[in-house]
Amino acid sequence: MRFKSYVTIIALFVCLGQTAVRAQGPEPAKKILDSALHVGAFTHKNVLLIFHASWCIWCKRLDSVLTNAEVSPLVAKYLVVTHLDVLERGDKKATLENPGGEEILRKLGGEESGLPYYAFLNAKGKKITDSNVMPGKSKNIGFPASSEEKNAFQEILGKSSPSMTAAELSAIMSHFGKK
Repeated sequence: MRFKSYVTIIALFVCLGQTAVRAQGPEPAKKILDSALHVGAFTHKNVLLIFHASWCIWCKRLDSVLTNAEVSPLVAKYLVVTHLDVLERGDKKATLENPGGEEILRKLGGEESGLPYYAFLNAKGKKITDSNVMPGKSKNIGFPASSEEKNAFQEILGKSSPSMTAAELSAIMSHFGKK
């Protein structure tokens, strides 16, 4: 009987701990970015910081390509990929959005870009390039769907990862446009 009491007490503390973690809300954006920069410095890689939201279908498509079993190891070889949830709507703002994310989005020049917006940073946090490279009013590549967007994405991916081979770049790019 005594053992069951201890198990019950431990289970209660675990549940209370999980509730406390959920009550704190999403992790602050600065903490996520600092962690990615730290890993980047330790592994000698640049950081791909992606700004996204739960409602953004193009964000989900980009993540789908980047997490593909063939693409993910190639990207991870050269980049630390991390996400900040921004521009959420309604109650999701409090439950999903990373506090301070919109401030980082503004600092990196993505406040009027739409989502997904992404920036490539060196391990010290200095911007190498970002997705605002398209001509015209809407400069953000977002999810590279058109041939112009794919070419622009390939160019900034190569710029941010100069050691990436042409074959690796080609292998990554071959997954854009697939369903």
